[in-house]
Amino acid sequence: MKLLRPLLILLVLAAIGFAGYKFIFPIDGASSSDEDSGLVAAAERRDIEHTLLLTGEVVPAFKFEVKSEVGGKIKKLHTLTGEYLTTGSPIATIDDTDLLTEKASAETDIRGAQLSVDKNRGNFERAKALFDEKLISREIFDNLQADLAISENTLEKSRSRLQSVEDRIRKTRIDAPADGTVLDVLVNEGQVVVAAASVNAGTVLVNFADLSRLLIDSHVNQVDAPMLKKGQEILVNAVGAQDGSIRAKVEFIAPVATVKNNIKGFQVQAVIEDNDGRLKPGMSVSMTAMVQKAPGAVSVPVSAIFKQQKQSVVYVRKGGHTERRLVEVGITDLGFAEIRAGLEVGEEILLAEPVQAEGKS
Repeated sequence: MKLLRPLLILLVLAAIGFAGYKFIFPIDGASSSDEDSGLVAAAERRDIEHTLLLTGEVVPAFKFEVKSEVGGKIKKLHTLTGEYLTTGSPIATIDDTDLLTEKASAETDIRGAQLSVDKNRGNFERAKALFDEKLISREIFDNLQADLAISENTLEKSRSRLQSVEDRIRKTRIDAPADGTVLDVLVNEGQVVVAAASVNAGTVLVNFADLSRLLIDSHVNQVDAPMLKKGQEILVNAVGAQDGSIRAKVEFIAPVATVKNNIKGFQVQAVIEDNDGRLKPGMSVSMTAMVQKAPGAVSVPVSAIFKQQKQSVVYVRKGGHTERRLVEVGITDLGFAEIRAGLEVGEEILLAEPVQAEGKS
């Protein structure tokens, strides 16, 4: 009797467990409480949109570094960070003391070269008259002609030098190349800067940008990038912001993939169309791009679709039994999937896969 009592208890518990399982998964047509327990859903018509969730950064459409074309000490800074400048507004002035000295020297050289030209031209003209009368030799005439040519060449060099100095003096004033905003000033008055040249990058004076037109710069992985197209509308939200979305349109998709953060993808830029001041350069944003839409599609919860041998199946409740059925799945969103074939509106399906089911394919 001591051994029989535990065995009876185990049999009773097993019977209770089996009855409970049959109550939840009635494969044989018995009455179920699936609907009450939330394990049954009905196929319904709804609009399904397949969207891409992307991230990016706000950048100005027009941004560059302002550098000086001449080296020297900064005499005066005319702008501050955040200041809006129009085309031609002064940004900085380079000390031109040495250049003015060089200009004066060039002007002196020009005067001396001009005197030499005048003298040699007079000698040449007199020699020409004498040569025509055969009163001087060809050698003397040729030498005087060469002296005139040399002095004229020296004068031309002096004038070119003066023009070069004057050009550099004009470049000591650095002006805004377009309408825009000074993002940051990177130098101080009295600092010596290096001129930008082909062999030298030069010193950056300020970072300058046109903030009237902002872009979203994003790196989209190689799987999702082909779903986007130029002109496609996307919705942009600043990270952490609770207010509404801002519209943007895809303007550029890179033709060649690049690797960023160990992910191969394509650079995508979208222009912000209706920025109301909420988005500023440097902000991180999230973006939603709708790539496919199925209006009024027959749909079921994603959790009701199961994979069996690379095929999609659902379990349909018909009367008192469960039927395994193959379906063709279309686009999906976060909660629902489009059923293109294999299921009708109103049919009930299980949200959990039964252990056994009567099937047809």
